[in-house]
Amino acid sequence: MAILENIRKRTTVLILIIGLALFAFVISGVFTNSDFSGGKVGSSIAEINDEDISIDEFRQKVDLASRRSGPNASTMQTVNQVYEQEVRNAILGQQLEGLGIDIEQDQILNYIGTIPGYSQSPQFQNENGVFDQNKFREFIADLKVNNPAQYNLWLQDEKAIIENAKQQVYFNLIKAGVGATLKEGEFDYKLGNDKIDVKYVRVPYSSIPDSTISVSKSEIQSYINEHKDDYKQEPARDIQFVYFEEKASAADEKEVEDALGKLLDDTVEYNAQTDKNDTIKGFKTTDDMAAFLDRHSDIKFDTIYKAKNSLSARVADTLMTLQTGEIYGPYRDGDYFKVSRMMGRKGNGSVKASHILLAYEGAQRANPEVTRTKEEAEAEAKRLLREARKKDAKFVELARDNSDGPSAPNGGDLGYFQEGTMVPAFNDFAFDNSVGTIGMVETDFGFHVIKIDDKQDIVQVATLAREIEPSEETVNTLFTDATKFEMESISSDNAFPDLAKESGYSVRPVNQIKSTDENLPGLSSQRSIVQWAFNGETSVGDIKRFDLPSGYAVVQLTKKYEEGLMAVEDASPTVLPIIRKERKAAQIIANNKGKSLDDLAKDNNTNVSTASALNVKSPTIPGAGSEPAVVGTAYALAEGATSELIEGNTGVFKLTVTKKTEGPKLDNYSTYSNSVRSSREARVNTSVYQALKDDSEIEDNRSAFY
Repeated sequence: MAILENIRKRTTVLILIIGLALFAFVISGVFTNSDFSGGKVGSSIAEINDEDISIDEFRQKVDLASRRSGPNASTMQTVNQVYEQEVRNAILGQQLEGLGIDIEQDQILNYIGTIPGYSQSPQFQNENGVFDQNKFREFIADLKVNNPAQYNLWLQDEKAIIENAKQQVYFNLIKAGVGATLKEGEFDYKLGNDKIDVKYVRVPYSSIPDSTISVSKSEIQSYINEHKDDYKQEPARDIQFVYFEEKASAADEKEVEDALGKLLDDTVEYNAQTDKNDTIKGFKTTDDMAAFLDRHSDIKFDTIYKAKNSLSARVADTLMTLQTGEIYGPYRDGDYFKVSRMMGRKGNGSVKASHILLAYEGAQRANPEVTRTKEEAEAEAKRLLREARKKDAKFVELARDNSDGPSAPNGGDLGYFQEGTMVPAFNDFAFDNSVGTIGMVETDFGFHVIKIDDKQDIVQVATLAREIEPSEETVNTLFTDATKFEMESISSDNAFPDLAKESGYSVRPVNQIKSTDENLPGLSSQRSIVQWAFNGETSVGDIKRFDLPSGYAVVQLTKKYEEGLMAVEDASPTVLPIIRKERKAAQIIANNKGKSLDDLAKDNNTNVSTASALNVKSPTIPGAGSEPAVVGTAYALAEGATSELIEGNTGVFKLTVTKKTEGPKLDNYSTYSNSVRSSREARVNTSVYQALKDDSEIEDNRSAFY
């Protein structure tokens, strides 16, 4: 901003810079369709309706996204995120081009003004806190001249902003054609407010055993063919593996524990330089704990005094009972063996307190909405102090209702704190008074009514710790075992699970792995295994050993799923129950046509039940569950009318409407019609894009590059 201040002193230069700002938009793509990456180079990461997405440009975007997301996102997560955005941009871009939708510079700036990252930045706001387009232009111009690297990053952002702005125009045009009439609003109101009482009989599908319904493979195949959209599958793989985890053996653990034990007591060592025996102090007696732990421990000396809740929960109770100089251990704590020594204790060194803050206008960090004077704040604090000291007072409620501090929602609870944490006056009151004391102090923040809730000792504990790690011998043995099992699995005619069982290993299956998957249950992030499973040269039954950060996995490919319709075997778990239910429904209906409610109940060993206040928007029948077809049928019937047999979700129903109660009539249903319209508009972006995506031809090549 100092540069801009100098520029303002020179009118000619200012005009030139503003011109550069305008020109920046032109050359960076606002008025042109130039490719930032210089065009398509090399192979494509995907092909969308015959349009290639360049792998080189894609890699640039992945690299940029990785830098922005930092270490929190894995490479594959970033790749998938960028890929989905590129596919979306390509599909919608084709629509925008076909419809001739474009936007002008003022529209782009208006759109930027709706992005919180820009509109809410004080850097781009005027004195009224409103996004200022001229300040933004000046900022971009300054970047171009003085920070080319940052300007290049802006060019990437600008392209994304332009695409998003165009897409917003496209979706807004569609939303303009979405509406709802008052009649639709009235109907929506009635669906939720008209109530229906019925008596009904349900013949559950479970009354017919599954074993009596036979379904052939050809029937399942016919069902799949008739419902192709429901049984499409992506390429996938099944694997099974044996995991050889690199972890310490019992002998390794004992060795670490014994090593700690040897460091506890003093030892005598011969000193060749002095020709005398030296006494080397151990953990129990050392006078220089920091130096001792630096030499012998995987966890260094922490000199900070800590309250009980800051110690390891596993041993906190025991450690708090130690006297100064006493030790506890060795003990196991996570991946470490530890011995702890009490170095010091401060009685009541941690205080738990609650407070009610009465701020006043001009006090430090006071909320702008606080308008009381200092005198008024003091008077109110004294009143609350008197209230808090009454026998039946509830300090939590007083704080919640009256405090100006951020702890008000928690009843003023500040938790535990040590000496020096709070401002001096507050600190002195908290540590100089006993538990239960209620008083008032003044600080720069206002007047505080303070209640001391609890006090705890704080302790300084030194911990000698050694991480439990597998020894070299254990690691070598693990490698030998994994390699031996791999070779036996490849050469043997016995099944992979049988060989594993003979050796006492556990086999873990992972099914329906997708080509872009990264994490495998039981193995975490193992992209190399996924790539191997999808490699064209890997066949079903192939076995391979993989080196993992924490051991080895011997993996076998057990099944391939090709893109297209699911096979009968794969679809059966889903299709079989559907066909059985259809057959049962047909059988129940055929056997009970023309029967009254009473006869239907009697002949099927069930009862006539009742349900009241049913409505179409919440079509749940007590005791039967969600039954939209049944409730919808009841809604369409007149009071007193009886339905035919209805095929429901859980059984076949027959019902009589005993009462219909219309919801109170309204003078105007605009609120409901607006709600219907808003609901439809909210679905436009997702529904339209999904429809376009489903209609597109997409060739996904991610697995070939990542």
